[in-house]
Amino acid sequence: MSKQQLEVLGQDGDCCAGVSEAPLDEERAAELAKVFKALGDPVRLRLLSMIASRGEGGEVCVCELTPAFDLSQPTISHHLKLLRQAGLIDCERRGTWVYYWVLPPALDRLAAFLTTPTAAEALA
Repeated sequence: MSKQQLEVLGQDGDCCAGVSEAPLDEERAAELAKVFKALGDPVRLRLLSMIASRGEGGEVCVCELTPAFDLSQPTISHHLKLLRQAGLIDCERRGTWVYYWVLPPALDRLAAFLTTPTAAEALA
């Protein structure tokens, strides 16, 4: 067996460098583009907000999300699928319903990327 070294994320700050701290490499840019593309739709942005507002550990059934939109349940499920593929939410099927919850580490990484030192200082 070969010995592999695993990179410890967060040690050098590269994993969560803000937009003004360091240029993005190709892989990180592709990863972030996928997330921003998922968030670029108002329906998906609202869905993420509705799920995240349940608080940490909170979850919401798709049956509770659908009435908030003038869209069919399959369309809502498609938008939720795109949020899942972007790594922002996860889900679990229970009987006929699917329950969704936010993935806080994904939101934390996104927030860290968007937060610049000058913006943080302005809020302090």
